[in-house]
Amino acid sequence: MASAAANVTLAGNTPSAPTGVSATAGNGQVTPIWTSVTGATSYNVYYRTTAGVTIATGTKVTGASSGSAISSLTNGTTYYFVVTAVNAGGESTISSEVAAYLPLKVPRFAYVANYNSNDVSVYTINQTTGALTTGTAVAAGTQPYLVAVDPTGKFAYVANGGSHNVSVYTINQTTGALTAGTAVAAGTNPYSVTVDPSGKFAYAANFTSNNVSVYTINQTTGALTAGTAVAAGTQPISVTVDPSGKFAYVANFGSANVSVYTINQTTGALTAGTAGAAGTGPYSVAVDPSGKFAYAANFNSNNVSVYTINQTTGALTAGTAVAAGTQPQSVTVDPSGKFAYVANRNSNNVSVYTIDQTTGALTAGTAVAAGTSPTSVTVDPSGKFAYAANYGSNNVSVYTINATTGALTAGTAVAAGTNPWSVITSGSIQ
Repeated sequence: MASAAANVTLAGNTPSAPTGVSATAGNGQVTPIWTSVTGATSYNVYYRTTAGVTIATGTKVTGASSGSAISSLTNGTTYYFVVTAVNAGGESTISSEVAAYLPLKVPRFAYVANYNSNDVSVYTINQTTGALTTGTAVAAGTQPYLVAVDPTGKFAYVANGGSHNVSVYTINQTTGALTAGTAVAAGTNPYSVTVDPSGKFAYAANFTSNNVSVYTINQTTGALTAGTAVAAGTQPISVTVDPSGKFAYVANFGSANVSVYTINQTTGALTAGTAGAAGTGPYSVAVDPSGKFAYAANFNSNNVSVYTINQTTGALTAGTAVAAGTQPQSVTVDPSGKFAYVANRNSNNVSVYTIDQTTGALTAGTAVAAGTSPTSVTVDPSGKFAYAANYGSNNVSVYTINATTGALTAGTAVAAGTNPWSVITSGSIQ
């Protein structure tokens, strides 16, 4: 017998229209949700940027699933959605219309972890040109590798490989200045730290102790409280969380694979799944904004592994790897999910790729020169600018992004500390 929450359809008849429709906006994407219709075998979603969506006028998403994101949408825009149910008898009438506004994100600040000056450089971002203006650097631990910012832009975290801890900072919302809090212990030689999309949990990949530290985040102060660490592969060097906050991924440099974890939504605890094979020496892992695809930059095989993500389990299925430059060390995906970028440490450039929105496959564009030994690349929240931290030339390359092709045009590089290892940006919603 059908539950009371489901619409009922008699066998052989056209289904009833879905009810309980809602739409949640994200960064460049909207997730529609609806109540299941008994007897329906599939669903279609129709959307457009003006009210009054119909089957004839909307953009159609065939075989849509409740709770699955529709990506490649434009921030700063309101989208309108209707849903239909389908079975052998035909397609239902449309549901009630719902709307979702995708907030426009603008860049505000950039941060660079400087490995040999043991500090973090602070910059403000020109929202028109992407140019960086230097602020006051702040002390970190010993040998800071990677800097991360929480989704609210209130807190920053730095993985310190030499002092085996994670620095904690609050961010001045006007100036971007960092104020240090109490650092928290990690495993041995943490290379990477990341914050989940909810801002409740943080994770650090510990290169020498072969595990991942788990932390809960105090929502008022940003302070970290350690949970139970979980085993990774050999020499875990990069950790990231998918946009849904359900899965975490760790690139294991020594075991040439990517660990897969499910995240307990209450505690942040990690449960290991089956690792996916990568190339040789995977150094960085990134997930696209839709949560459908993942990428690993393989330092020693000079390529990028491509994966599709099982939306239920988080499992990785490998696609066709694509060539990068020499010693690719960092991979990132822009907020639209259309472009990917890789910092190549030994060829001193940034590879540019377009992303197939159906398969996640990468198509190489024209690489652009960086400084000496670029070790990190990131894209700002608006998707208009990209930045590369250049370990050898002690500066940060600045680029504007062509919104159609993803091509990078170099601006004026800015000085950093000694041996900048990573760069990250933060923004605000308009």
